[in-house]
Amino acid sequence: MPEVYVAAGSNVAPEENLARAVAELAREFPGARFSPWYRNRAVGFEGDDFINLVTGFSTALPVPQVLERLHAIETACGRGRAAPRWAPRTMDLDVLLYGDLVCHEPGLELPRPDLLKRAYMLGPLAALAPEVVHPVAGLTIGELWRRFDRAAHPLEPLTSRCCDPHPPREPGP
Repeated sequence: MPEVYVAAGSNVAPEENLARAVAELAREFPGARFSPWYRNRAVGFEGDDFINLVTGFSTALPVPQVLERLHAIETACGRGRAAPRWAPRTMDLDVLLYGDLVCHEPGLELPRPDLLKRAYMLGPLAALAPEVVHPVAGLTIGELWRRFDRAAHPLEPLTSRCCDPHPPREPGP
């Protein structure tokens, strides 16, 4: 079964919405693991800070069914499907990696192209799965994070989270 990694983020009641999303992800995808939670500035628009994390799980579901379930979780968190791209979010769930699948289709690009450009995706993924190899870059996520310009894209580990059992830590050395 492929290992799937999904970024989760919110800047509208983020702790409440992420707690709901984590519970739904754990229900939909038994055995799901979660990174620590991180705060970062909004990217692409002026707005409240986001709280982000990454989840990983194994599934036999094909990509369209995974996306369908993720969209249902976004909806349960109050996100409308017609929400503008660069705007505040109650919940944003983005598939970063689906095994070693490389896909360039309308509406679906894997691995997610901005994974290597966004600290709020790469950092939590490095904390959760540093040994995973990026199927295009050919390097581990941990190595990609070590090479990333973290000073330009700061992440703040959160010490109080409502439902994540992992202690907060800085992603990878």
